[in-house]
Amino acid sequence: MTTAIIKTANARKYMTQLCKHWSHRFDIALDDATGTAQLPGGEVRFVADAETLAVEILPKDASALPRMKEVVAEHLNRFAFREAPLSLSWS
Repeated sequence: MTTAIIKTANARKYMTQLCKHWSHRFDIALDDATGTAQLPGGEVRFVADAETLAVEILPKDASALPRMKEVVAEHLNRFAFREAPLSLSWS
């Protein structure tokens, strides 16, 4: 598991865009403050508030983690092009 906290005033917007984007291919759960995406490599969880977007990746196995981090970062930066690149420090 790995987590990144992204400081942005657009957290809910980016979470919603990303979940809706992925909903065409993957199982998604989304409400005003949280989102979950069931990707082939594992689960991605989002928690958004007025100032931050927390992203948690729970890979099915450790080998999937690097690619999942890359996919999440690429997609978030695509949606956040006005403030990209977003700072994603995984821990």
